[in-house]
Amino acid sequence: MSLNRNFWLFAVGRFISQLGWAVQDVALPLYVLDQTHSGGMMTLFVLAEMIPVLIVMPFAGVIGDRYNRKWLMVGFDLARGVLLFGVLAFHFLGIYQLLVIQVIMGTMSAFFGAATNAMFPDLVEPDELERANSIAGSSNILARLIGPALGGIIYAVGGIALALLVNAVSFFGSGLFEIMIHYEWKTKELESASQVIRDIKEGLLFLRSNRYLMTIMTFTLFMAALGQPFGAVVMPYAFREVLKFSSQQFGLLESFFMGGMLLGNLIIAVKVGKKAGRFLFIALFVSGLMILAFMWVISPFADLSRDQAFVALALIGAVWGAVEAFVNVPLNSKIQRAIPTELRGRVMSALIVLMNISEPLGLTLIGPLLDRYPAWQVTFVLWLGMAIVVVYYWLRYSEVLLGGAESS
Repeated sequence: MSLNRNFWLFAVGRFISQLGWAVQDVALPLYVLDQTHSGGMMTLFVLAEMIPVLIVMPFAGVIGDRYNRKWLMVGFDLARGVLLFGVLAFHFLGIYQLLVIQVIMGTMSAFFGAATNAMFPDLVEPDELERANSIAGSSNILARLIGPALGGIIYAVGGIALALLVNAVSFFGSGLFEIMIHYEWKTKELESASQVIRDIKEGLLFLRSNRYLMTIMTFTLFMAALGQPFGAVVMPYAFREVLKFSSQQFGLLESFFMGGMLLGNLIIAVKVGKKAGRFLFIALFVSGLMILAFMWVISPFADLSRDQAFVALALIGAVWGAVEAFVNVPLNSKIQRAIPTELRGRVMSALIVLMNISEPLGLTLIGPLLDRYPAWQVTFVLWLGMAIVVVYYWLRYSEVLLGGAESS
């Protein structure tokens, strides 16, 4: 079965909003660093988006299973656009004002994500999930390939206000495509607060009963606790504060990473398909090598000029992105197939909640560490932790991880 009109409307809508989000995602950390020069404040902004998700996601999963997922998706896209227009209209651009906005955006994103994550696998046949995830992933990557470079330029030209305006417009553009999706879902309205608790428990019980999902969950939790601080805080800090890259260079480096990931997704979509999961640990090994190479470039031992460091990090990012696709795409597809649609919102929300419990643990430590120790030393600590996790799961659970959900 070929991918249908509903899938393409979904993919185009997501591309538009992800492009706007990528612009803001580059501009906001630049703005925070330019205003405060603090790794700790950078960490606070990341946590301000994550903590609300942690709190509301279990309830968002219940809502996503009981109410029409399409209209939840459309409604929260439009609501986020209205919020950002309000920020600009009332000039709420102070650091602490934007921190509050980050909390509200995180809350809205939780409900939006619960609906879209549960809805996506229903738009295609199960056998098409690898291809659909590769195309959707490529769309996301293309947005983040163009968006960071565009975001750096937009920030240099118009500052944070112009970046927020672009993101606000993108939410409305996304909603126009999403509203045309044909999606049937029988609403099962909540009659009491106790039903919410029962629904959450049902999702958790399903998760606990599935060996594959439990293995993937614990593996992901450990890797997220170590990997999220690296990508969200250490890399931007090293690029801006250690190497003193311009905002355009900052954006271009993320674009190189996304370009590599786009290549990896295209290889999976065109050539590898379901066999991509076999390369999981090879991809993790190469990813570890790229972290060590990054650490060397930002360390005093490299003795590179700024231009030489930029070229080296661009090449590292491209390779790194390509191998990351071989971790993300096959695991996403197997998890989606393993969860029945009527439970998908709750189970996937539970996975997200557990990830958002683990990630702040690392983030709360990394900001203060960056304010006291060199970035290359902090990078080595994170690499060592990830290496221990990967080796442990390779020795104990490689058969489960490589076999996939179908074998559980």
